[in-house]
Amino acid sequence: MAEDRPIGAPVDGWSPPPAPTGAVLDGRYARLEPLQAETHAALLFRAYEGQDAVWDYLPYGPFHSAAAYHRWVKGITGAGDPFFYAIYDKDRGAWGGVASYLRIKPEAGSIEIGHINLAPQLQGTRAATEAMVLMMQWAFANGYRRFEWKCDALNRPSRRAAERLGLSYEGVFRQHSVIKGRNRDTAWFAAIDSDWPALAAAYEVWLAPGNFDARGAQVERLSDLTRLVRVSSDPSL
Repeated sequence: MAEDRPIGAPVDGWSPPPAPTGAVLDGRYARLEPLQAETHAALLFRAYEGQDAVWDYLPYGPFHSAAAYHRWVKGITGAGDPFFYAIYDKDRGAWGGVASYLRIKPEAGSIEIGHINLAPQLQGTRAATEAMVLMMQWAFANGYRRFEWKCDALNRPSRRAAERLGLSYEGVFRQHSVIKGRNRDTAWFAAIDSDWPALAAAYEVWLAPGNFDARGAQVERLSDLTRLVRVSSDPSL
C-alpha cells in the first residue's frame, strides 16, 4: 500500500543554483573578495604570524614564512571547490581571515562554509559575524536549499559560532577523518532555505548600528535573536 512506502515531498519549481561566481560580498562591517595570492597573501600572513593556534583544526599550516603561505594560497585558488574568500574588516581597515565555500553541490542545492581561519584580531568582531552572514545570504539568494557548517567536534569555538548563527545541530560523525595524523570526529550544523527569512531578520537586527554602543559592544546577543530558529541545539554547549 502507498502509505507503507513514504517518499519525499516534490520540490516544485526548483532548479540547480549556480556555483559561486566570485562576486565581491560587501557589507557594513566586512568585505569579502575572492582570495588571490598577489593581493592578499602577504597581508594575511602578517595577521596570522606567530598565531599557530589558528591552524590547530585545519588540515594544513601553520606556515612559518610569507613565501610558504603565498605558495599555499596560489595553489588553492582557482580550483572552484573549495572557493576561498579573503575577509576585510572595515572597522580596523585590515585583512584578517579567510573562509570558503566547499562541497558545492548545485544538483542537490547544497553548499558548505568551511576552511574558516580568522586571525585573533578578527575573532569576535562584528566583521567576522557579518562575513559568515554574507556568505549565507549569497547562497540562499542564489537558490541553494541547504547551507552546511562542519567542524572538528573538539573545536568548541566553532560549534558555538554555528549555534550562535542559528544553524541547527545535526549530530557527530565519529571517526570521520584523519587530520595531521589525529582522529577527527566531525560535528554537523546546517540551515535550510525555510530557516533563512527568520535568520535574515535576526541578522538585520543584530548588525544594525544601533545594536552597538560607543565602544562597539553588542546590546542584543545574536544567540538570543536566533534561538527560536534552530530546530535543534548542540547538547555539548
